[in-house]
Amino acid sequence: MSSAHFTAETSADGVVERDFTVAGVPGALWSPAASSGRAPLVLMGHGGGNHKKSPAVRGRARLLVADGGFHVACLDAPGHGDRPRTDHDEREIGVMQRAMADGDPVGPVVVRYNAHLAERAVPEWRAALDALQELPEIGPGGPVGYFGLNMGTAIGVPLVAADPRITAAVFGLFWGDSLAETAQRVTVPVEFTLQWNDQHIPRASGLALFDAFASKEKTLHANAGSHKELPRFEAASAVRFFVRHLGGAAPRT
Repeated sequence: MSSAHFTAETSADGVVERDFTVAGVPGALWSPAASSGRAPLVLMGHGGGNHKKSPAVRGRARLLVADGGFHVACLDAPGHGDRPRTDHDEREIGVMQRAMADGDPVGPVVVRYNAHLAERAVPEWRAALDALQELPEIGPGGPVGYFGLNMGTAIGVPLVAADPRITAAVFGLFWGDSLAETAQRVTVPVEFTLQWNDQHIPRASGLALFDAFASKEKTLHANAGSHKELPRFEAASAVRFFVRHLGGAAPRT
């Protein structure tokens, strides 16, 4: 089993940010600067075309640390961030770019490509979780959640379905067509976000994914607006969700 190898560390506003690798896969870990023992861990998947420290990821991670007292880890997905693209990555990205330029639907390409990335990323995430749980501030057997939108959902649904250590998840903004069967194996509490006027994901497809989760507790957050107009208050809602299901500090009001 590979351990986490830390390569850099910075601290600001009560949050420590550390770069690490596990078996060559680069990641980032955010933690409370002042800690009095173990705290729950939230794994965070980034969106397509982004990376482990993109502004949205870093902002949500810092909120989870500051308002929830969590540790938060994000890995660069295959072909993203500091990871080189394969020939397959380049071909699929080229197809997506041509579809967008021609005004054609990108959903079928995104779904196919993201499924390929998930096959590679799920084993990497499970290995990273093994390594992170070796850290004394996280520890084995502690509460673990998952937070991922867009491509983070495409990778997160099969990850949560496969790994029983993850006991709560926030998903959203993805097509239900390819993930519905896998979602039927997800039984943990789920919070799901959907944009009612999403120009890429048909409303029925997003609702079908929410409906497919076998969780006894699942909540749908449907907001007006297009694909990239997810309200910022959904990040605060995710903090409250994880505090309820993983423990942690009471969120600031």
